[in-house]
Amino acid sequence: MNNSIYRFHKPENEPVKSYAPGTPERAQLKEAIKKLSNEVWDIPLIIGGKEVRTGNTGKVVMPHDHRHVIATYHKAGEKEVQQAIDAATKAHKEWSELPWTERASVMMRIAELFSTKYRYLLNASLMLGQSKSPFQAEIDAPCELIDFLRFSAFYAGQLYADQPYSAKGILNRLEYRALEGFVFTLSPFNFTSIAGNLSMGPAMMGNTAVWKPSTTAIHSNYLLMKVYQEAGLPDGVVNFIPGQGSVIGKVVTASPALAGFHFTGSTATFNTLWRQIGTNLETYRSYPKIVGETGGKNFIFVHPSSPTLEVSTSIVRGAFEYQGQKCSAGSRAYIPRSLWKQIHDEVGDMLKEIKMGNPQDFSNFVNAVIDEASFDNIMSYIDYAKQSSEAEIIFGGKGDKSTGYFIEPTVILTTDPQFKTMREEIFGPVITVYVYEDADYEATLRLCDGTSLYGLTGSIFARDRFAVQKALDILRYSAGNFYINDKPTGAVIAQQPFGGSRASGTNDKAGGPLNLVRWTNPRTIKETFVPPTHYGYPFLAE
Repeated sequence: MNNSIYRFHKPENEPVKSYAPGTPERAQLKEAIKKLSNEVWDIPLIIGGKEVRTGNTGKVVMPHDHRHVIATYHKAGEKEVQQAIDAATKAHKEWSELPWTERASVMMRIAELFSTKYRYLLNASLMLGQSKSPFQAEIDAPCELIDFLRFSAFYAGQLYADQPYSAKGILNRLEYRALEGFVFTLSPFNFTSIAGNLSMGPAMMGNTAVWKPSTTAIHSNYLLMKVYQEAGLPDGVVNFIPGQGSVIGKVVTASPALAGFHFTGSTATFNTLWRQIGTNLETYRSYPKIVGETGGKNFIFVHPSSPTLEVSTSIVRGAFEYQGQKCSAGSRAYIPRSLWKQIHDEVGDMLKEIKMGNPQDFSNFVNAVIDEASFDNIMSYIDYAKQSSEAEIIFGGKGDKSTGYFIEPTVILTTDPQFKTMREEIFGPVITVYVYEDADYEATLRLCDGTSLYGLTGSIFARDRFAVQKALDILRYSAGNFYINDKPTGAVIAQQPFGGSRASGTNDKAGGPLNLVRWTNPRTIKETFVPPTHYGYPFLAE
């Protein structure tokens, strides 16, 4: 038996490759794109390590070329969902009792496979299936996915080493048990790294999972699942069940074995599933741990002391990278009147240079939004602004879904700080600007704090340090990730653990140890070396 006490060295973040012209990674990525473009995958369910094909299928298409099918996937019905629950339950004992370093070794092997053997294939899958540019694919998965895996092993070791003090004559220990049951994980389309972490974070701590991937990210998510298997993840630890959310959610939330719910997606979906869990509380063996990261209405707030070019770059990158389909994307901006003309012109000049189109053309900064439903929803906000007397479209505003779901980077200017596009999450390449009077800086900060239901990310631009401090104070609960002189996107694992509160979720900080501890069920163990032999205490004496 291995009785070593092992500590993983603190990892470094996975280096991000540039894919600049002439680099070897650019050539290898193009080769992987060519390979996947000519394949149509048949994607089954994977339950207890076995492939399951239901015959109830759907198509996976490229968002930027929706006539091009890249996969057919099978959908889970109620029977398959129950089979996945049974498989997760069966695998729980052996996996949870496996020495934690053995579980960590699986995580590290998965990370290494994505860093080397499958790096370009995974990038190509994200580019084709989720319409990401080479850089947006690279920073998501592989890089962030690798960081999640490596740092989870490191943080797990730190957690397990955190033990209570023992007084003279006793020994106190803290056992970090896995949850008593399975974890249901529901992942989004926009970050494949998050899809990986939703299941593998709990798995690192000894849990087993039933995973419903997003239909519009299923191509890359299936590749994750196949690499998990290649790395030696035991059968049943993660069970992959694509399908209709309402069907899967109904069965999962009714199961007495549900022990946790790990979620990233819309606030409405999270609220619905939380309500379903709440109505079944008497059913469960233990109260399920609920961890969710949901929507955002993220702000860029500009003080009159700000350099305009830095602000303009932040607006263009923060609002329009990956078509604004990030929980953290800049979606509303507060700009002082003294700087507005300069920022307006600089943003306009940048947008004139930006190209939009197929991600296989590496010169395109903007690609397609994820699907037709998303396209229609985003365009409805743009059309609303076009028809309003309180707003105008100053850049962009056009969309075309004839070949792919393309929407121009769009900037709306409004005179109403409570305008619909200042309050509601759009999840697309749209940012709304409100111009405030320079003298109203503090009042506008309070306006920013009270406008949105969300509290995910936000940024303040200022050279005036007193102005920065004022923003930090007034916007204390407006953002779980707050940026000073930077765009409100781009959190890095272990550097800026990610999450927000209010309607943005439970703020359990993915990418740090706080999230991992949620997937433990601690047991305190006290051992007394010489127990007392009489009930009496000194105070009883005459």
